[in-house]
Amino acid sequence: MHKIIKYVVIDIIRNRIVLGYTFFLLLISLSVFSLEDNTAKGLLTLLNLILFIVPLVSVIFSTIYTYNSAEFVELLLSQPLQRKTIWLSLFSGLASSLCTAFLVGAGIPILLYETSLTGIMLVLCGMLLTAIFVSIAMLAAVYTRDKAKGIGVAILLWIYFALVFDGLILFLLFQFSDYPVEKPLMMLSFLNPIDLTRILILLRLDISALMGYTGAVFKMFMGSSVGLILSFVSLCLWTMIPLILSVRKFNRKDL
Repeated sequence: MHKIIKYVVIDIIRNRIVLGYTFFLLLISLSVFSLEDNTAKGLLTLLNLILFIVPLVSVIFSTIYTYNSAEFVELLLSQPLQRKTIWLSLFSGLASSLCTAFLVGAGIPILLYETSLTGIMLVLCGMLLTAIFVSIAMLAAVYTRDKAKGIGVAILLWIYFALVFDGLILFLLFQFSDYPVEKPLMMLSFLNPIDLTRILILLRLDISALMGYTGAVFKMFMGSSVGLILSFVSLCLWTMIPLILSVRKFNRKDL
């Protein structure tokens, strides 16, 4: 398993797209902190970029890489290796490589300019988002044989989590504005890892005060230690559940 992970990591790290992704994040991060006198504003700007760019790159690159590794996977299947071991090794190599790219490109500048708990949380959330969308991408790839269709499904999933979900929440807010919907909305936020990450960081930046009573409800729950633990557990589950489903499908798939 370690040899497979090592091969995948070396192969991905030398990829020009991953190198370009790393340097792009590094350039953006250093530029944001250089232009902003207030590091909190810099973190807020980076947060908006991370919530869109990191999931998008992770889901598209992972889907394409999984399809392009089909012959390599078939070669491994001819060896005395369990399918579960091969699939988990592929996931571990992809997730660790993209997490390293994120850590070098955005994590190090964030920790250099903002060594507070907020900065550390942003780096951790960015790495978890990377792992989550790698897991989602592999699930989309294993369920769809056609490469173009699989990439399309992966992009549609990203659009749903990044854009459509917020529109549905706003629609519910307008429809049920006369009712106390703060607590149900708080529970719905756990159904979207991007929204959950956004709320966690905004609460740490004390911007929730601008959200009125809703922000107070979120801060009362997610600002506590129990809320933080539940939020990070939820993000970990968002990584594990699609991965487990993809492993089960891969074990039964006729290659």
